[in-house]
Amino acid sequence: MMIKFLEAAENELYEAIAFYNLRSKGLGFEFSDEIKSTLQRIKNNPEAWAPLSRRTRRCQTDRFPYGIIYQVREDTILIISVMHLRRNPKAWRKRIPKKQQ
Repeated sequence: MMIKFLEAAENELYEAIAFYNLRSKGLGFEFSDEIKSTLQRIKNNPEAWAPLSRRTRRCQTDRFPYGIIYQVREDTILIISVMHLRRNPKAWRKRIPKKQQ
């Protein structure tokens, strides 16, 4: 399966990497590695993670307080959000039409 990011999700990822690199040298790269590991878990078993709606699921990272919100679409895993779990948990819903949630 191919992994594709919505532009907003990609921006969230880069902002989080930059934030963690400012907090501590190299921490952003550790965060990036954690995201890659989480994406691999999703890719290996896309239906295993907590459903948020009919088509949308969330997989939490192990080390950082983030969840990856995604949908499985044919041969693609669409990343809707790389979401900090202490922020508005329903903000991702604005990114996709209701009928696709």
